[in-house]
Amino acid sequence: MELAWYALLGLFFAGYLVLGGYDYGVGLLLARRTDPARRRAALNAVGPFFLGNEVWLVAAVGILFGAFPVLEGELLAGSYPAVLGALAGVILVTVGVQLRSRPASEWARAGWDRVIVVGSLLAALGWGVVLAGLLQGVPRHLDGHVVGVTHLFTPFAAAAALALVALVAAHGATFLTLRLPAAEADRLRPLARRLVLTAAGAVGTAAVVGLSSDRVRVAAQRPAVGVLLAVGLVAALLVARTALGRRRDGVAFTATATALALPVLLVGATLWPYALVSTVDPAASLTVTEAAASAPTLRLLGWLAVPLLPALLGFQAMCLWIFRGRTEGRALVYW
Repeated sequence: MELAWYALLGLFFAGYLVLGGYDYGVGLLLARRTDPARRRAALNAVGPFFLGNEVWLVAAVGILFGAFPVLEGELLAGSYPAVLGALAGVILVTVGVQLRSRPASEWARAGWDRVIVVGSLLAALGWGVVLAGLLQGVPRHLDGHVVGVTHLFTPFAAAAALALVALVAAHGATFLTLRLPAAEADRLRPLARRLVLTAAGAVGTAAVVGLSSDRVRVAAQRPAVGVLLAVGLVAALLVARTALGRRRDGVAFTATATALALPVLLVGATLWPYALVSTVDPAASLTVTEAAASAPTLRLLGWLAVPLLPALLGFQAMCLWIFRGRTEGRALVYW
């Protein structure tokens, strides 16, 4: 039962990275779009999905608190600067998107657009550091507590965070080629191809830094699996670049979505059966079973999840279906 809940936690967080990732990617791209009409068009492209995408983060946090209370406490204790930074970014993006349409002046709208850019950057950097911190182990002692946050400030954490920023930017650009009017998508497609290639290089760099890191080598329980998944991530990005060159935007978006989901699978599969690996004392490492709540609690949560999971998946599928296709010719004015 612990494995099922752990997989569900990974599913929701990976879903959040995929769906929220193109929100933040579009937010980062606002820094390049100086024309107010183009910035508005980009935000309109994500408008129907924006708030629904963040529900996946809420669901993941709910599972973490309910099904893995020990992991939640130690994860927040050992990663709170990164988590706070990521959540601050999420809030800034939400506030910026909601309030940019209220001012009458373009100058004020441009100010809120800058808030969205900063928030998108913080969110991507923060979640990248959290994933890197898990993969390279944490300073957990035998008393059961993680002490210090210096493990977040390493070359590998920085490389992984920048790689996630690059992935998010590439995913957002690919999403826009799928949603914007055809003429605008044609103008954006070369940029999307460059960003995808940059993301592949950033992921490769992070992988090399990780393989040369003593922390990662000690924490990784299945290093071969991690390497294979990293290769698969780069391969997915190369598929996306090829698809963009052939104007197959749907295939490209699926490939970049796969690339954004794979880091979560990589961390979980590489550390299994541990949720947290201690870099101080191997005996202090926390297994998934030890991190989980009691069996009766998990069964009770299961009864709650049975109706909620299909409802969430169904709502997401409905939104994607209703607002499928390009915004060309639609009178969409969300923000």
